[in-house]
Amino acid sequence: MFSSKFNHTMVTFFYIQGITDVSDLQILIFIQVLLIYLITLGGNMAILLLICLDSHLHTPVYFFLANLSIVDVSSATITLHKVLVIFITGDHMVSYPACITQMYFFASLIGHELLILSAMSYDRYVAICNPLRYHMVMNSSIGSLLAISCWFMGFIQVLPAVVIFSGFSCYTSNKINHFFCDMIPLIKIICNDTSVLDILFLFHGIFVIALPPFLFTSVSYIFIISTIMRIPSNTGKQKAFFTCSSHLTVVTLLYTTLVSQYLTPTSLGTLNAKKMISLFNTAAVPLLNPLIYSLKNKDVKLAVRRMLGFCKIIG
Repeated sequence: MFSSKFNHTMVTFFYIQGITDVSDLQILIFIQVLLIYLITLGGNMAILLLICLDSHLHTPVYFFLANLSIVDVSSATITLHKVLVIFITGDHMVSYPACITQMYFFASLIGHELLILSAMSYDRYVAICNPLRYHMVMNSSIGSLLAISCWFMGFIQVLPAVVIFSGFSCYTSNKINHFFCDMIPLIKIICNDTSVLDILFLFHGIFVIALPPFLFTSVSYIFIISTIMRIPSNTGKQKAFFTCSSHLTVVTLLYTTLVSQYLTPTSLGTLNAKKMISLFNTAAVPLLNPLIYSLKNKDVKLAVRRMLGFCKIIG
């Protein structure tokens, strides 16, 4: 389990506790997590397939939505698979390198999701504030460049924090009170005084990962709302606001869960409480995103009808 050297506890693998250690709840939790994961996978893959097959959705905003679906599927797979593996095989163990790798990819995907949502806010800004120049400003080349930049920045911006974290190999225990390798529960079992580390990661999370896309999204919506308020007719205002309501709902949902999970002092919540918030963030949010866009988006609903009509003709 451990190897000791100079009174330090060197961890070679971690024990993932899971969502709960109550045996009577294991089957219920397994069924719930499996259903959530399958629905998340099916919903996001349906959005991807729809965007690929329907030429009416070959626009930058839906290209960004396709990237968002890829992030949701990847994030849910990275975090929830261990819950399913634990129930099926009973294997709670994960190696130290695999744990650090999982933490890196999860953090990178969170960073990318924030960036892609900020790119989508810019798309909505152009569509509402400069509609006549939309096809000139937001063409497929610009959309692809923004998406690639978001992926690149997502994987780069979390790298310094993960490199610093990987330098710590001394832990008071190898038991992680979580269902995947996340930074907060890992910090709690580090041997050394982590007060400086807490401040460093909080600073990095706020000012490097969260704040830039938040400010960009906020500024975009300030201009969007200002433009909408100048529209003379109430019908025009409602129509303009409806075009960005799905995106605004997803942004609000994601930032609310992230703030509750990572940017609140540990004194305001236990690890078990944060674990439940994390479960909502990693399971429910990827599930809700395709539902929000499909239920509140006229173009997506029309694309579904066209696809169903095409299937009926083939059948």
